[in-house]
Amino acid sequence: MVNITYLLDPLCGWCYGASPVLQQLGQLPGMQLELAPTGLFAGAGGRTLDAEFAQYAWANDMRIQKLTGQRFSEKYRSELLGKLGSRFDSTATTLALTAVLRNAPQRELEALKVLQEARYVHALDTGDMAVVAQLLREMQLDAAADLLLADDAQLLAANAARLVKAQGLKQAFGAQGVPALIVKGSRLLRGDALYGSFDSLLAEIAAA
Repeated sequence: MVNITYLLDPLCGWCYGASPVLQQLGQLPGMQLELAPTGLFAGAGGRTLDAEFAQYAWANDMRIQKLTGQRFSEKYRSELLGKLGSRFDSTATTLALTAVLRNAPQRELEALKVLQEARYVHALDTGDMAVVAQLLREMQLDAAADLLLADDAQLLAANAARLVKAQGLKQAFGAQGVPALIVKGSRLLRGDALYGSFDSLLAEIAAA
């Protein structure tokens, strides 16, 4: 079994760009993929959306789309990036992943994909707990949705501990940002490895 830790943030556009290869990786027999949200854009890492940041984000998104083929819709641009004064914060989606991990761990990677596409394709505000909970319900992850909306102390504590662990790994391996992979607990693969061919990624993992 090859253990791989995936450093990410659900609001990171580059992580969304890496989604296709991560979904493939997570389905391979012999691979144990652990999601490790770093909290990069959660809480204090979040910000209020202004015109300058919205313009920067869209330019970055177009680079990601060109490189990876992942779609960023015009509806997302107008309805989310165009909603100046709103919060850019991954707290709700990060908590949702931890809630799924506690109730249906085998579906966490799938939940990440749904949450990312909800924002970047369907222009749903995944900074809103109620919106995120509804997305979980549509996946039949009702227990996770209930936990998310309950402001559960154990969930909050588990999520906080998870972020601390991921931040510690990020620092220990010198990861400059997300996405990044830690292979077999010993080698860092930077995000660049996730935007080429899947076979190239597998070769890099095998060489770790």
